[in-house]
Amino acid sequence: MANTAQARKRARQAADHRERNIAQRSLVRTHIKKVQKAIAAGDVTNAQDAFKNAVPVIDRMAGKNQIHRNKAARHKSRLNAQIKTMAQHA
Repeated sequence: MANTAQARKRARQAADHRERNIAQRSLVRTHIKKVQKAIAAGDVTNAQDAFKNAVPVIDRMAGKNQIHRNKAARHKSRLNAQIKTMAQHA
């Protein structure tokens, strides 16, 4: 257990940051899953709408270093490519 006042404060801050980080990572995953679910269902318009909602969330988390910027770019690129191929076949 933390002995000094500084260490106790840092422990409190770490707990708060951990909770916030978990919530924000969960938000990103939820948005990505919504897009993937719409793609799996074959619904082009719903997938495009979900993708438009997911992109700002992914970018925001990359800007806050919650996820790496390359991972954010990879998610956006792959989801967009899947939506485009689905739209071409429909």
